[in-house]
Amino acid sequence: MSNQTSLHVADLPQNAPTPFELRPTGEVLEAIKHELGLLGLRKLSFVGELRAKGKRDWTLTGKLGATVIQPCVVTLEPVTTRIDTPVTRVFLADWNDPDEPEFEIPEDDETEPLGTDIDPALIMIEALSLALPQYPRKDGAELEQAGFTEAGKQAMTDEDVKPFAGLAGLRDALKKGE
Repeated sequence: MSNQTSLHVADLPQNAPTPFELRPTGEVLEAIKHELGLLGLRKLSFVGELRAKGKRDWTLTGKLGATVIQPCVVTLEPVTTRIDTPVTRVFLADWNDPDEPEFEIPEDDETEPLGTDIDPALIMIEALSLALPQYPRKDGAELEQAGFTEAGKQAMTDEDVKPFAGLAGLRDALKKGE
């Protein structure tokens, strides 16, 4: 898939934007759905442009749209979500890869090293993956309280594990005793 949409940086015009429009269908759409572990994927589109930024860097801007179907985290029933999100990537010729092991990249970092090619299809799949709801939930679906313990013992409840749950009762008892 990436070879069909990959843009060779050396061939891109410096003085005009290079537009792109991706609307995968059929096997490609099915492959993306499978790769991202979705129950369904419809109306996937990624439309935008690639433009020179200075003499050696490039900026890709676009709009990602898709309708995704994921299993509900509570009931496993299908949950449909519409995704419409802007996407920006800045490709830097002088990319500095941090070599400290503890270095954290900010969540909103849009910069990447500039290679010989820029592939809008790979960026589309990455952006879709990042835009997916992490915990899709069907309207009204709630977790029931469940208790698990050894036979003959009282199961611990959600209230039991809240560290300050008993303090409110103790505080009230102390106030009454004053």
